Amino acid sequence: MSTTVVAIDGPAGAGKSSVAKAIARKLGFTHVNTGSLYRAVAYALRCAGASLDPVDKKDLEKIKLEYTGSGLLLNGSDPGEALRTPESAAGASLVAKQIAVREFLLEVQRRSADNRWIVMEGRDIGTVIFPDAAVKIFLTASAFERARRRMEQGEVPAGATLEEVQKEIEKRDLQDSTRAVAPLKAADDAVLVDSSELSLDETVDAICAIVAEKRKCER
Repeated sequence: MSTTVVAIDGPAGAGKSSVAKAIARKLGFTHVNTGSLYRAVAYALRCAGASLDPVDKKDLEKIKLEYTGSGLLLNGSDPGEALRTPESAAGASLVAKQIAVREFLLEVQRRSADNRWIVMEGRDIGTVIFPDAAVKIFLTASAFERARRRMEQGEVPAGATLEEVQKEIEKRDLQDSTRAVAPLKAADDAVLVDSSELSLDETVDAICAIVAEKRKCER
């Protein structure tokens, strides 16, 4: 298993994707969004008219996921905006709690490292996927701030209020942190970064400084 991994875990809406993408760009690493993998599985199952809960292993065998230089491909095509809908987000939460799906995606995630430096984000990267990751970050923010960001980015159902979005985020937090399979939690050796009062650039700079220090210590 590779140790050339910057693992960024954290709850839904903490900004992991934007932060990880910016860090990868700044450091010249490859960015791997594992949340997109679960969304892709949910999307593929919906398109096939298959069950999301429980998921049938035979339906998973029909799904091909791979990371290329251009990003994630689902059965050879870029799923694009289809993975950023509220339906795909809700579906991802359903399939992510199931052992069959996590086992199916485990090797996909580990293969993505391929002896290169990567920034991988998710909810169990530092605890399950890459427990020996070179750098482990637990990125979080208050439920209110995460809801506000979701509203600002338009990633909510039409007509949703800030209060409703915050309650949905808190519900998702509880579901993710109490599920039986790979629950959301910070690795024992992860560095906690709370971005509630930080801008994107400030968050990226803070984590890049942590990565630089970790790499320096390993030389």
